[in-house]
Amino acid sequence: MTKANKSKNARRTRVGTLFMLSVLLLGSAALRLGFEAGPAIAREVASLPEAETHSNDDVKHSESIPSSAELQHMLVAFQQREDALAAREAEIEDRMKAMEIADQAITQKLAALQSAEANLEATLSLADGATESDLTRLTAVYEQMKPKESAPLFEEMDPGFAAGFLARMKPEAAAGIMAGLSPQAAYTISVVLAGRNSSVPKE
Repeated sequence: MTKANKSKNARRTRVGTLFMLSVLLLGSAALRLGFEAGPAIAREVASLPEAETHSNDDVKHSESIPSSAELQHMLVAFQQREDALAAREAEIEDRMKAMEIADQAITQKLAALQSAEANLEATLSLADGATESDLTRLTAVYEQMKPKESAPLFEEMDPGFAAGFLARMKPEAAAGIMAGLSPQAAYTISVVLAGRNSSVPKE
């Protein structure tokens, strides 16, 4: 074997040895990393869900339970609402009482008006009855008087008033009084009597 061949073989042997050492070192490093990093990574991975779960639970718990300030605000709002409802209820009750009092007053006034109206009708009825009775009685008095005694009285009466009496009297008594009147008074009373009768329907 030549010297050149020996030199090549020696280089190849060194290169192979270095390559084997590098492979062994890399394998050892990989194994070390695997043994050391594996459990650490596993621990980190295992701890992450638990931390996130606790964090989510804390967030949900904090969201579901209001704070003391929020509770105080809610209590104040509820109290204000209750006070407003109580005030509104009291106002409605006051209005209802006022309406009841007004209704009672109106009912009393209506009863008083009805009573006054009934009394007025009774009074007018009595007055009409009394007037009618007085006119009937006075007419009978004029009828019983002699024409020469009653004629001067009718002469002084208002023509309308005198015509009213003569219309109520018996024809014989009225004719006797008319005969004792002056021509002017008799004419005026006759016109009034004719006017009163002209308004009476003929059919």
